[in-house]
Amino acid sequence: MRSDTIKKGLERVPHRALLHATGLSKKDLNRPFIGIASSFTDLIPGHIGMRDLERFIERGICYGQGVPFIFGVPGICDGIAMGHLGMCYPMALREIVADTIETVCNAHQLDGIICLTNCDKITPGMLMGVTRLNIPAIIVTAGPMISGRFNKRKLAFVHDTYEGMGRARKGDISMQELSCLEMEACPGQGSCQGLYTANTMACLTETMGMSIPGCGTALAISAKKRRIAQASGERIVELINKNIKPRDIVTKKSLENAIVVDMALGGSSNTVLHLMAIAHEAGIDLDLKTFDKISKNTPHITSLEPSGTHFMEDLEYAGGIPAVLKRLKSKLNNVLNVSGEKTFEIADKASISDEDVIRPLNKAYHKQGGIAVLYGNLAPNGAVVKQSGVSEKMMKFTGKAKVFNREEEAMQAIMNNKIKKGDCVVIRYEGPSGGPGMREMLAPTAAIVGLGLADCVALITDGRFSGGTKGPCIGHISPEASAGGPIAILKDGDIITIDIPNRKLEVKLSKQDIEKRLKRWRPVSPKIKTGYLSRYLKQVSSADKGAVLR
Repeated sequence: MRSDTIKKGLERVPHRALLHATGLSKKDLNRPFIGIASSFTDLIPGHIGMRDLERFIERGICYGQGVPFIFGVPGICDGIAMGHLGMCYPMALREIVADTIETVCNAHQLDGIICLTNCDKITPGMLMGVTRLNIPAIIVTAGPMISGRFNKRKLAFVHDTYEGMGRARKGDISMQELSCLEMEACPGQGSCQGLYTANTMACLTETMGMSIPGCGTALAISAKKRRIAQASGERIVELINKNIKPRDIVTKKSLENAIVVDMALGGSSNTVLHLMAIAHEAGIDLDLKTFDKISKNTPHITSLEPSGTHFMEDLEYAGGIPAVLKRLKSKLNNVLNVSGEKTFEIADKASISDEDVIRPLNKAYHKQGGIAVLYGNLAPNGAVVKQSGVSEKMMKFTGKAKVFNREEEAMQAIMNNKIKKGDCVVIRYEGPSGGPGMREMLAPTAAIVGLGLADCVALITDGRFSGGTKGPCIGHISPEASAGGPIAILKDGDIITIDIPNRKLEVKLSKQDIEKRLKRWRPVSPKIKTGYLSRYLKQVSSADKGAVLR
């Protein structure tokens, strides 16, 4: 066993003494050492139930004759970090999580690991860490939150809080109703109820084979989630005995499966960054064009919050990811799951209990998948849009630029009714380096929707969007402004054209005009000059490369 490095031989007497100090018996030293990387915290609704799941994972590991060791991994709630300095940190946290997994497991020579995770950047960070480390691993996602209730209506976090702010400002709902929504939108533990980044990544983790079947959609409050946690604990010992490692599972074919399911579900645009970063750790070449190619050939077969009408609980009760795999079987590769089963076997055993939640391919909500990649003189290296959340009316749009160098400036203008029909809001210097940390723009996009402007105002940025975003919102513009990309030289009044069907993002300027402006452009001073983020911004790559650290 790998852990024999710290527990076998005469020269390891001191090491064994320290291990015995933790309460281990001599018998324990003959069993595999298995880490439980837990991102439990009281700060994140999606993580507050993890103490319970830790117990069941421990139980499974002990049943399998392994020795469990829990260690902590930091977590951030993107919703709480949203709209202020805090949003500079979640993407940067992804790298800390990956580094933590590598550091703890290598320092203690653990034989295997179970990662207990849930929310937005923590799950991809753990996947990056175990893929880099390449010791037997299983991911357990803690599960979605159930929907809230108000006057017999189901509530979802983004629709009923962020968009609710805009509706209250417009006068469509009272402040009393907004207060009720604030109290009822998030009724308890779990990741936010729609197909936002956390739940999208949970679904894709299961799809690519790193969680056992059913894990991605099993609700946070369910006994099913406890059983999955225990089964994962038992299974990790078998993976160690059989020497099955993450890079046996995270392959080009399994990543392609994840992209297919992502497009079919209409998932968060953040998955583009995360899947590329996971591929990078596995030594696999994955670029933006692959996402767009798969999207063009994958119908969008679910209608989930935030851009649809169903919730994660509806997807779970319709059959979960196994049912989605069943529907998409003809478009998938037959790859290995940590359970020991292969994709087609999982799909064949599944049943679809709601034909509207998981539609047949010939009755899809849209003919193409959820994400499109745009190029043009404004995005030479690409930009990303969640096209499944864009109305037919806004698939093509031309408008006048309203330029802001900071999210807060744009939000102030939106809430003060300074954005009008036909405007294209530009938020720049919010990319991986410029942000730093590539902040999410959920507050301004939700405010635009809440104010009733979603069908007449667009927003483009070198930052990114929450999985909760809907409407004509173009993100990940590369190169970013801080790197001297064309978005840096836009001025108020410039004419911006968005053409999603033809994958174009253009500014109405000649090549000569762009070059002339770029010659006059000068880099701006970094917004943050000390601490972790000051180091992060110097090392982070562009969005079209997954915003990984060089």
